[in-house]
Amino acid sequence: MTGSKRSLKFIGALVLISSLFLASCKKKQEFKNEDGQAAVDAGNVQNENDAAIYDVNSAIGDQGLLSGAASFSSRSSSVLGIICGLNVDTTQVYQGILTLNYNGTVCNNRKREGQIKATIQNYPTKKWKQVGCVLKLEYIGFKVTNASTGKSILLNGIVYVTNESGGSWVDLLFFAKANLIHKVDGSGIKVKYDGIKTAEYNILRRYTYTYSFPILTLKGEGLGSSDGKTNLENWGTTREGDNFTSEVITPVIWNSYCGSESPLQGEILVKVDSKE
Repeated sequence: MTGSKRSLKFIGALVLISSLFLASCKKKQEFKNEDGQAAVDAGNVQNENDAAIYDVNSAIGDQGLLSGAASFSSRSSSVLGIICGLNVDTTQVYQGILTLNYNGTVCNNRKREGQIKATIQNYPTKKWKQVGCVLKLEYIGFKVTNASTGKSILLNGIVYVTNESGGSWVDLLFFAKANLIHKVDGSGIKVKYDGIKTAEYNILRRYTYTYSFPILTLKGEGLGSSDGKTNLENWGTTREGDNFTSEVITPVIWNSYCGSESPLQGEILVKVDSKE
């Protein structure tokens, strides 16, 4: 088993692989050719999960009943920006549920379709701004297509987000809260590439949001462990059926000024079984 090392240049749709290290000894094992695809795939899945959680946080921040804070809908568009191609269904808000419907509009060369159902666990006893509140996100036919190339990824599965720090977007953006810290945990997420091959991902990450007007900054760290490795942001099987791990060497940081496609730092080590 050997690995490929990539430095993240994008948390959005692009991943730059900085270097590939080839093993000199095969130990009588027949290796598959390394093409870096697993690293690109893992990055793209994580990127879309990051973007989706950002959307959900924005939508909940607009609903005082769910967030536990006063709505800031009249001010949010000037800070967070209107989310292109997204319609939010609030008909079940009294059950602690929002459904994000993506309408297929092409935005920044990305077309998003399908749904994300966001449910606050133990609502109304729990509100999103409370420490330890858990939010369940269900990806339902959530498909992202590159408008230029036609390449797509389709996500189905469940991710849980825990508010570890407590507090809300209102506290962070308007009342000088130091940070928001959220843990993201998902198992067995199915990802289909270009409608053909399917991979399976496990995600365990921590996000730390900070804000200094007018810049929102996010830091992503890996919390998972598998096969003797730690600090994993995701792991599972690739589109070719090989086991892989994605380890955070340097936390990934991006901000709203440069955009998620241009992070300030970030380094990931991706290892794939039987790859040279």
